Amino acid sequence: METRVFAERLLGWFDAHGRKSLPWQENPTPYRVWVSEVMLQQTQVATVIPYYGRFMERFPDLATLAAAPIDEVLHLWTGLGYYARARNLHRCAQVIVERHGGTFPRKLEEVTALPGIGRSTAGAILALSRGERHPILDGNAKRVLARAFGIEGDPGSAGVLAALWAKADACTPQERAAAYTQAIMDLGATLCTRTRPACTVCPMNDGCVAAREGRQAKLPGAKQRRERKSREAVLLIAESGKDADLAVLLERRPSSGIWGGLWSPPEFPSESDALAWCRRELGALESSEALAPIDHAFTHFDLRLNPLRVRCAGAGVGDGDDRLWYALEAPPKVGLPQPIHELFVRMRTGGRA
Repeated sequence: METRVFAERLLGWFDAHGRKSLPWQENPTPYRVWVSEVMLQQTQVATVIPYYGRFMERFPDLATLAAAPIDEVLHLWTGLGYYARARNLHRCAQVIVERHGGTFPRKLEEVTALPGIGRSTAGAILALSRGERHPILDGNAKRVLARAFGIEGDPGSAGVLAALWAKADACTPQERAAAYTQAIMDLGATLCTRTRPACTVCPMNDGCVAAREGRQAKLPGAKQRRERKSREAVLLIAESGKDADLAVLLERRPSSGIWGGLWSPPEFPSESDALAWCRRELGALESSEALAPIDHAFTHFDLRLNPLRVRCAGAGVGDGDDRLWYALEAPPKVGLPQPIHELFVRMRTGGRA
């Protein structure tokens, strides 16, 4: 299939079937598009929409986001996962204020120099908000191009990635760059899906290499597999107060590593370590109870947390820069890992949620 034909068919399909009423398509400023593109990384549109609405209501512009406490940004991100995106978004807004006077930069090189923005995201922002011609290569675009043109191999390898970028550039038209950019993302998200692609109604069907050769399951090629690891830890749920005043001790996690910058109960390698710390910091132990394990899958490893609910005689640890008592009935606006948020909901509702 010629690249010109690919673009023409894609735009024709988009005009008839593409998504044109998503929240970030209304008043598509660089800021609004940027936030949506970051949220949409490895996250489906239906999941993002309510988060995007709440985020925009609180941070309607770049300056408001830059001036906000990071805890409030992470609080509104709770549940979306991949929290480095939120930290980079916040830091990026501050950098734009510091270096660009609060105006989103216009040049692709300036945008890719910002924290957390790669070539594809930068291209999508400038194309969708300003109509500029920049190729993109997100996961959807990779899949569509690999299947349509029969580009084999691991899409993460240097050679295959270079081939995909070259094809993305060749296919991107000079005119209607914004529509084309949205169209290739839409096609991958709605028809050319990873499993069970809807080839019979795809505009590329008769010219697509994968459809013609029955290789939809093999294109794009498989990524190189890494050995999946696992880790286990004890999660100390130290309580103070009771009923409506019940609070749980949290610590801010290091900025690097999993759940970086979020708040979570202290972790320990064993129950004896957790109880020893509890006695040392909070006083004599009054009661302890093991709760159901929490299993959570990250990209490259599995985590099992074993919550240990304890009540001590005193509450020697006070609020500070890296510790706070989290009131379950009147929670502060801080970022929590989703499994921890779900645990607190169950505790607050007596296990009914």
